[in-house]
Amino acid sequence: MIRVTNLTRVYRVGSVEVHALTDVSLSIEDKEVACIMGRSGSGKSTLLRQLGLIDRPTSGKIMLDDRDVTDLAETERAKTRLTRLGYIFQEFALLGELTAHENVCLPGMMAANGGGYAKRAAELLAAVGLKERMNHRPRELSGGEQQRVAIARALVNNPRFLFADEPCANLDTVSSELVMETLVELNGRLGVTVVFVSHDPNDRQYANRVLYLKDGRMVPEHDQICPPDAEPTGSRGGQ
Repeated sequence: MIRVTNLTRVYRVGSVEVHALTDVSLSIEDKEVACIMGRSGSGKSTLLRQLGLIDRPTSGKIMLDDRDVTDLAETERAKTRLTRLGYIFQEFALLGELTAHENVCLPGMMAANGGGYAKRAAELLAAVGLKERMNHRPRELSGGEQQRVAIARALVNNPRFLFADEPCANLDTVSSELVMETLVELNGRLGVTVVFVSHDPNDRQYANRVLYLKDGRMVPEHDQICPPDAEPTGSRGGQ
């Protein structure tokens, strides 16, 4: 499970302190699909970066499976990210010169876990509906297909936790639904705990539980009415 206690993240911009997160506490159970929701600037992505060990908190504690990962040395953080965590970025972050299959293989190669990663990469691409597209490069894929490649890549090392930062922000409605349905299906099939960030209220249907942030603080649902900057479902960017 994930347990966060009194997490605070303060950034300094010149002489100004920006409190991105303030005293955030939460817990997420094993195999849950949890959504972190709030307005733009509420601290959603900042919180996900803390959970994914991409950034360090100013204070507070992060526990993953009863292990305190808050103050790990950088080499241990990198190892944990590679072997225990999967992270899906909003902008896909695929390497343009590599095929879909080669992109998915990369974390397996980095983890040096034998040759099994190539087979697993092919299986995962098939699982996300891209069996016939695995030898295509990103420029030959739609936005939704690229994001599904990114999902497969995040899962190739069989992580315990999968984090997704606004995974549908740059997709049209149909691609968005397919990506979210893929995440939920893989959660059920693989038993991976999924935590995703969204400001679209329609995405609540894909989560077992929704956690709300407002101005860097956790708030009850009734304090976080449908975010006024959330886009209508049909107005996301194209493929």
